[in-house]
Amino acid sequence: MFDHKEYIASLPRRPGVYRMYGAAEELLYVGKARSLKDRVATYFAASNVDPKVQALIAQISRIEVTVTNSETEALLLEYNLIKAHKPRFNVVLRDDKSFPYIHLYIEHEYARLEFYRGTRSAPGRYFGPFPNAGAVRDTLNQLQKLFHIRNCRDSFFANRSRPCLQHQIGRCSAPCVGLISRDAYAQDIAAAVKVLEGRSDEVNAELQARMEEAGARLEFERAAQIRDQLAALKRIQAQQVVMAEGARDADVFAIAGDAGEYAVSVMLVRGGRNLGTSSFFPRAVLAEPHEALTSFVMQYYANADAPAEVLLGSRTEDAAALAEALRERLGRAVEVRCPVRGIAARWVELTRENATQALRMRLARRAGMEEMLADLARELDLPEAPQRLECFDISHTGGEGTVASCVVFGPEGPLKKEYRRFNIRGVTPGDDYGALRQALERRYRRVGEGEVPAPDVLLIDGGVGQIREVHAVLAALGFAELALVGVAKGPERRPGQERLFVYGAQTPITPTAHGPASRLIQRIRDEAHRFAISGHRRKRARRYNESVLEVVPGLGPAKRRALLKHFGGLQGVMRAGVADLTQVSGIGAALARTLYDHLHPGS
Repeated sequence: MFDHKEYIASLPRRPGVYRMYGAAEELLYVGKARSLKDRVATYFAASNVDPKVQALIAQISRIEVTVTNSETEALLLEYNLIKAHKPRFNVVLRDDKSFPYIHLYIEHEYARLEFYRGTRSAPGRYFGPFPNAGAVRDTLNQLQKLFHIRNCRDSFFANRSRPCLQHQIGRCSAPCVGLISRDAYAQDIAAAVKVLEGRSDEVNAELQARMEEAGARLEFERAAQIRDQLAALKRIQAQQVVMAEGARDADVFAIAGDAGEYAVSVMLVRGGRNLGTSSFFPRAVLAEPHEALTSFVMQYYANADAPAEVLLGSRTEDAAALAEALRERLGRAVEVRCPVRGIAARWVELTRENATQALRMRLARRAGMEEMLADLARELDLPEAPQRLECFDISHTGGEGTVASCVVFGPEGPLKKEYRRFNIRGVTPGDDYGALRQALERRYRRVGEGEVPAPDVLLIDGGVGQIREVHAVLAALGFAELALVGVAKGPERRPGQERLFVYGAQTPITPTAHGPASRLIQRIRDEAHRFAISGHRRKRARRYNESVLEVVPGLGPAKRRALLKHFGGLQGVMRAGVADLTQVSGIGAALARTLYDHLHPGS
């Protein structure tokens, strides 16, 4: 039994970090303190009857401390230990997806802007982060409408002989075929960058000056194009609610809820414009709201750059230490404050409302899921409500581009980070059974190796034939006892009429129409179908959007350009024979035959 009295008596009243360990040497909790002696003592005080604290101290076998020179050092050490060990009683930011950016791709004489998520190691400039992918795509869409910047890949750009559809619908100035000069295109790129930097007023003035210059040179068509750009930019500015005086960048954080059930909302403000909010639900069993918020902010900036100003929705004694810790990590000053008046206070209040609403919706979803899972357990005669469900579906067009999907649901609804798609290869086109076997073998091999947890119930979109095939795969991999259910549409193929074929049961089950279990089955099956068909469509679109020349083995960009130039375009290449193809520089007899066979399969 851990003797806390003797241990606490030996602790200094100095800043530092304490680490609580369990009997199996498991790190249970990491905390930082201004005074180690006073902070550790609060856990064992007779007045501290919080059940979560009692659950923690009942497991403690020993405590270790590290004394630091300052509270800032303690905060940084706490952050590093939580990041490295993820103790189960600490605040853990579970959604670790990287934030989306707009990337200015400069490795080409005609630069382009693109959606980007990941490590920012590629050359060029990055603008963001944005709260979600939708905000990035909306911004890119606006910039393309305004400045007609190309969004195609370099290989597509290099092989154009005439403008593409983007030019025809007014989204691209067609630099690939010389319809805009390099200098004029560079001016459009520079203007788009200024808009991203929040300098729209400068762009207005520049466009006005360029329009007048074009008119003075009697280039009336160019002047009209610039006039339309200027009008479009002003319309967008009129639609945007600019919430601050001047161009300001800030991140706003607010927390709602109680220990163990927190929601944190983050609002991004760039150039004085609210780009939207994102909500997170950190696991924080013991922390008070201000402690949870401080720990969350430190983890948040492990994956994102901090702006000059960070606004907090609740007062905390750690604000100065947090600012200093961010300064040491980022190498520049970051102001951290809790505003009480002005536009910044309105930002904080709006973010707090978002956090409260996000938590309310999360609790409502959880209550609904608990009811549906309990009803599903009753319908399937399971001993208890399942905590993890997986559902598979197959999508293809006439056997082409087959994709299998796996979606995962838990007590809080869809677990989208755990969704997976499988590109099916080496299976006879249209063989859904073969595609299903391949997807399940790939998935459950990983489950067997412990990389992925096994579900309590596995759902398959199909009937008796499908579940027999699936059970054979599962049995071979050691999952013969897994609850396996085929979901088949009813006789009229209407929602609410689904029949459930449980492996091993003699007759199918028909859940209560539109009851909780029926709604859950429809939801997870529809989600599996949506995820499969969206992956198939994306795969198909990539295939049809690529030039057929790009997938010919041995045919690089230079040879493709030479072919298109020699024959005047793709149609000329399609009409050429093997002997004609060999007349092009760099195309030998073997490559000409490969190319011809690829363009004329079955001939």
